Amino acid sequence: MASVFLYHVVGDLTVGKPEMVEFCETETVESAIRAIGESTECGVPVWKRRQHVGMIEKSEMRQQRFVGILNSLDIVAFLARAQCLEDQEKAMKTPVSEVVVPDNTLLKHVDPATRLIDALEMMKQGVKRIVVAKGTVWKGMSKRFSILYNGRWLKNVNSSNSNLTINASRPSSSSTSSSHGKFCCLSREDVIRFLIGCLGALAPLPLFSISSLGVINLKYCSVEASLPVIKATQKLPKDPFAVAIVEPMPDGGCKIIGEISASRLWKCDYLAAAWALANLSAGQFVMGVEDNFTTRSFPEISGNSREGENDMVNGGGSTRDRKFSSRSIGLNPGSSSFGISRNMYRGRSAPLTCKITSSLAAVMAQMLSHRATHVWVTEDDGDDVLVGVVGYTDILFAVTKPPSSFIPVNRSSEGVTTEVQS
Repeated sequence: MASVFLYHVVGDLTVGKPEMVEFCETETVESAIRAIGESTECGVPVWKRRQHVGMIEKSEMRQQRFVGILNSLDIVAFLARAQCLEDQEKAMKTPVSEVVVPDNTLLKHVDPATRLIDALEMMKQGVKRIVVAKGTVWKGMSKRFSILYNGRWLKNVNSSNSNLTINASRPSSSSTSSSHGKFCCLSREDVIRFLIGCLGALAPLPLFSISSLGVINLKYCSVEASLPVIKATQKLPKDPFAVAIVEPMPDGGCKIIGEISASRLWKCDYLAAAWALANLSAGQFVMGVEDNFTTRSFPEISGNSREGENDMVNGGGSTRDRKFSSRSIGLNPGSSSFGISRNMYRGRSAPLTCKITSSLAAVMAQMLSHRATHVWVTEDDGDDVLVGVVGYTDILFAVTKPPSSFIPVNRSSEGVTTEVQS
């Protein structure tokens, strides 16, 4: 196992991270849209309000107050309900407690001296956020990159503290807190960004193909382009939070033409996307429709709108007539008929894909550069034949497995999908 996992601690990843600001479950959907636009991994942790603000809160109590993670697809699916489309202004004022899916296991509170390998094990088991105290000083641990680049232990390291088997469930005896209740929240994206800066320590693993590492997740979820897009939200996988939009091929395979995911809807016009989710087919949704497709009245609200640009964000709640456009949900306009040419799906509406021969380092860089939680994997023949998907969890499993376990993917088992039936 690479020394970067054993000799680094979670506190090393908090350098430069801003202080965590809790998003309360009593906040509105309108506020959540703005918060998600500034978040990582297209979602924001939701908390119950503290009962005693002035008192020092233990980590166990903070863990109990955590509700779940609200992402962009959750909000779009909520706004696509019939009652929300009928009264959009009321829907935007709905408390997020009625929208977020409760799951207390998605976040863990850990000590800054927790080994990085222990944090990775948590994330491999489903944890998506880690809360760490800021401003904590600890002894006996490596400073950031010190082991990796200096090649020797730091001076003045107490031998009694050189044992790095610190458990995440108990605080380090050598740590002294000076954070005064300040914390930061680390995501899996933060961990991958840290690891991509340590590729030398992971060599030669990052140069191996994702197929040889067995990284490709073959149990992806898909829906045919001809079906209503709302069916894609009826059976969403937990990780990655995405559904592939595909077209069946004569040989039994499927060609990916787009996706419905939290990362794709991260900074979209939520109300326009909600109406499209309720009314369009999957193919029309991912490639967009022409501006003259229909006319719909939407409140002026957008996840990536600037301050003062819309009246609802500023409390006005005014509306104007606007035609639905693929541009309003972050997609390029295209023809209202699909399946004729692959070129119509190019541009921003094209899904993020890689090949089965792509290296692990290339996939990691691709995900980080696009701020995506996953990459769809296709065959090498250039026809965009879908094979599987690679997410953050798949990468964490790959970088922590012993080299002796690197075996090629069994090609006979590929193509296994979980399809959404009509």
